[in-house]
Parts: sequence; C-alpha cells; structure tokens
Amino acid sequence: MAEDPDVVSRRIARESLDRDDPTGWFENLYAAAAEGSAVVPWDRGTAHQLLTEWVDESQPDGAGKTALVVGAGTGWDAELIVDRGFETTAFDISPTAVETAQRNHPDSDVHYVVADLLDPPAEWHRAFDLVVEIYTVQALPISLQPAAIKQVTELVASGGTLLVIAAARPDDRPDADLQGPPWPLTRATIQSFTTPELHLIQLDRSPSPADPAIHRWRAEYLRD
Repeated sequence: MAEDPDVVSRRIARESLDRDDPTGWFENLYAAAAEGSAVVPWDRGTAHQLLTEWVDESQPDGAGKTALVVGAGTGWDAELIVDRGFETTAFDISPTAVETAQRNHPDSDVHYVVADLLDPPAEWHRAFDLVVEIYTVQALPISLQPAAIKQVTELVASGGTLLVIAAARPDDRPDADLQGPPWPLTRATIQSFTTPELHLIQLDRSPSPADPAIHRWRAEYLRD
C-alpha cells in the first residue's frame, strides 16, 4: 500500500524543521513529487473549491488590474485568476513548484516566479489589486505566522482585495496539541490579517466535502 501523502509531507517537513529550516521542505517535497517518490497532498489538479466559489459569486473583473497568488504551487489557482482578466503574478519558494507550474500551463499568461513570502521583492509592496493566499500561512510554524501574515497584508494595494483560505481550528485548542504541518488558523489568527486600513468584510467557515469534521475559513478583506 502506498504511504499516505500527508504522512510523507509531514516527514519531509519534520526533517527540514529539525535542521532549523522551516521553509526548505517545500522544495524537498516538490522535488520528490517531480521524481515520483511523493505526492503533494494539496495539489488538486484544479483550482481550490472555495476560490472557484468566490470567483463565481463575486465575478471579479480583472481588466486593467493586477493579482498576486501567494505560494502558488503548481499553478491551478493562478490560472483561474488570470482567466478573469487580471495581470497575474504567482510565486512559490520552491523552484521545482514554479517549473512544474510552467510545464503544466505552457501557454499561460501568468508570470510564475520564485520568491519568499517572508522576504518578498520590494516592488511588490502594496502593488496588487487582488492578493490570494491559500494554505500558505498555515504551512508555516506558528511562530512564523505573524510575520507571514504581515507580509501578505503589505502586498495589497489601496482599494485592493485580499482573499485568504485556510483550514480552521478552535481558538481554545492549544498550539502544543498541533503536530503540523499544517498548523490550521484560529478565528483570532484570521482576524489578525486586519489592519487599520485593511478590513475584514466577509468571513465564512464551512466543512470540507472530503471530511465534514474539518472546517475551512474563507476570508475577504478590503484595503481603504
């Protein structure tokens, strides 16, 4: 029987974390997947369901606007956004993920690049009309999440929208109980994306179709 992809990804992550390298495991996992020795558990071969639903409901018009997809992986979410007319940049810290995205979507208009959320290019500061963050912050250790959240919020331009999708956990569940990755986000963590200029305008919590015991956040924010 093949080993559970979640177990494999956690083992790869733990090896990286034990070396005090909290982000290096992304490249290790994508490289192993490219070699056929692992599966990326969140690579769905299609855009995330909650992103698709948001696009269907909101009908965003990207004409003349820019978008950034954080931790884009193999590119399915970015392809959905670019199809709405946004000039779309999508980044991942893993070079193999970016190469896989480019190979999966050879005729894409998305600009796929390697970048680090914890140290993004200076020219990205408040540069994007739409920022999409799906499952990236929760893939980082809890100690790094505040810094990652701050960087995400600083990517959103004046008048821009931030969409965050993440696994949910109760506020009263202690951090010590979590054996991540992932480290799902509490309501308080989701609310910490807000700033005096970036306002939470919609927050939904829904069960996962695959496992009703698992809930997910979909949060939309708007910058003044």
